Amino acid sequence: MRFYAHHGCFRQERAIGTHFTVDLVFSTDTSRAERSDDIADTVSYLDVYQVVKREMQQPSNLLEHVARRVGEAVLHEFPAVTSVKVKVSKLNPPLGGQMHSVSVELELDA
Repeated sequence: MRFYAHHGCFRQERAIGTHFTVDLVFSTDTSRAERSDDIADTVSYLDVYQVVKREMQQPSNLLEHVARRVGEAVLHEFPAVTSVKVKVSKLNPPLGGQMHSVSVELELDA
């Protein structure tokens, strides 16, 4: 997932914003959906995306905080999710040199 957001410790980062990516993997029992082919029997990717989008819109100083919020929100809003792995990357961070991204990755269990 790719977002434009306002996370960072520096005032300029929070004012101007930059691009971020979020990679999210979650575990859930899909056996019912495997048989039924019905989205009501699984966790909707669209619904998960909306939760991640909402969390990315809330400014934070640290990527660690953003990743924790995203993971906890997914676990809270989707009881069928048993674990989540979240990687938040800031693209082109202002570190005084050329760098593609910096990332934080967390794994949380329900």
